[in-house]
Amino acid sequence: MPTDIRAKLSNLNTSAQKARLVIDLVRGQPVLEALDILTFTPKKAAVPVQKLLWSAIANAEENFGVSRNDLYIYQIYADEAPTRKWRRFGARGRFKPILRRRSHITVVLREVE
Repeated sequence: MPTDIRAKLSNLNTSAQKARLVIDLVRGQPVLEALDILTFTPKKAAVPVQKLLWSAIANAEENFGVSRNDLYIYQIYADEAPTRKWRRFGARGRFKPILRRRSHITVVLREVE
């Protein structure tokens, strides 16, 4: 069974829905190709996902001795994190809630066989 190289990013200040737009671009790609795609993606979530991918590559090289040329993104997903509830007071004494959504992103790399 091939070894899974994991990296996780917790509490990213972007909603999971917006993060999924970015991670859907790189799912199943070789890691070097995925880094190129993320470099030129004009979304806010692209920079943290790119840093997470670099972290996973470093884990693979340091802990498992796998070359970055042999890696591909086996799984990548974004889950919802706890939502921070904020408030704003509207006209006539009304209360307007603001939901500040966050997400957890997990990436799993595998070696090409």
